[in-house]
Amino acid sequence: MMKGALADVTRAIGNTPIVRLNRLTAGLKADIYCKLTYMNPGGSSNDIIGLNIIEEAERRGDLKPGGTIVEATGGDTGLGLAMVAALRGYKCVFVMAGKHSMEKVKALRAAGARVVITPADVEPDDPRSDRSVAQRIVGETPGAFFADQYHNPDNPAAHHRFTGPEIWRQTEGQLDAFVAGLGTGGTLTGVGNYLKEQRPDVQLVGVDIEGSVYYDFWKSGRIVEPRSHKVEGIGGDSFPATLDFSIIDEMIQLSDKACFTVTRALARQEGIYTGSAGGAAVAGAIRYAEMIDRPANIVVLLPDRAARYLDTIFDDEWMREHGFLDPEGSLGSIRDLLGNKSPTVYTVGRQAKVRDVIRLMKDRGISQVPVLDSGHLLGVVNEAALLQLMLDKGADGLDGPINSAISDAYEVADPDAPVGLFNHIFNQGKVIVVWERGEVRGLVTKIDVIDFLAHRRAVPEELK
Repeated sequence: MMKGALADVTRAIGNTPIVRLNRLTAGLKADIYCKLTYMNPGGSSNDIIGLNIIEEAERRGDLKPGGTIVEATGGDTGLGLAMVAALRGYKCVFVMAGKHSMEKVKALRAAGARVVITPADVEPDDPRSDRSVAQRIVGETPGAFFADQYHNPDNPAAHHRFTGPEIWRQTEGQLDAFVAGLGTGGTLTGVGNYLKEQRPDVQLVGVDIEGSVYYDFWKSGRIVEPRSHKVEGIGGDSFPATLDFSIIDEMIQLSDKACFTVTRALARQEGIYTGSAGGAAVAGAIRYAEMIDRPANIVVLLPDRAARYLDTIFDDEWMREHGFLDPEGSLGSIRDLLGNKSPTVYTVGRQAKVRDVIRLMKDRGISQVPVLDSGHLLGVVNEAALLQLMLDKGADGLDGPINSAISDAYEVADPDAPVGLFNHIFNQGKVIVVWERGEVRGLVTKIDVIDFLAHRRAVPEELK
């Protein structure tokens, strides 16, 4: 073989550089260094996962020549698997939830994989979820192997075997903290365990996204209801076996907007072209550096590349459409609006009687009431739904449970979402249920927005 060449593309996995941030960290006492694992040949840190999962499956006899690799993936692990599969003659079927970028879908199809798209926001145990569909395909496909990155110990083992030692070698052990986003948790678990074995006082910092279940569980042991989010590659709506919460020293939770802002700033101020999970990890590292407020060497892993987000995070129109770029004359946030309202929020349980809910709405002068069941939002009861129930059942319906009058004429919003983002919601006759950390924080109707804007905007000179 020619001198200087590698035997195949898998030999190019690893040995990605570590670089220091400069402009984004100005004023911080700590230094932040980025491990650019998105420079792997498949474009992400998951190249090493794909290689290790396949090699270990082959060794155990779980994956045989001519077999089919099946996985539920957000894209990056799929590409890592597809790259190795191409060399070894395996077929690939990947199942993706509809929330992921089309660039990732196209990349997987370009690698020769069959891609199955599932609904974006369904419960993990729903038969339509990506993992459920992947398991069904495995059962229907002779010679199929389920990679199962969220529950396969070969995922964190890959990072313990390769990424951890690589970081330790490159830094010569001179790191005080390691920061990584929490998706499957395999990176922080694998790298973290290795680093702790070398130096127990190395701090491990996980970065989570608002809407995920990880942060509240780690902080208080509380399991909250998951909500949708836009950042890809981190966060979860259930608990993977590959995430070891016990080794985490600190966890930071961030908003979509904070992650996207740092992702764009990395490209424009540091020349680092990472994706949303990488931006989230750096945003978390900056937050951690502010928290400790002392000199330290912080290494943060950037797992994904920017090229898969050109039509989303790096597109100004997409950012404005989703409320992540403030337009001129910003209308403020939902939290600002709630500041003008009474902090009292009235809710009822699903078994509340219709007559009691009618009395509550009349006595308190409200037209909408959220309905909860064991901390889960079931919907809202509004005047239109009550009127329809009374027309259908008359007085006979008064002593029945209110769950028969629940309406879906609402949208859930985070308190920090821009008011202007929800104009179309009010045009559809819906209300906004403001939901934060498993609780209803407020209810916003069209008249609330009108009142907020009427008192917020300055009076033109000619009308004074």
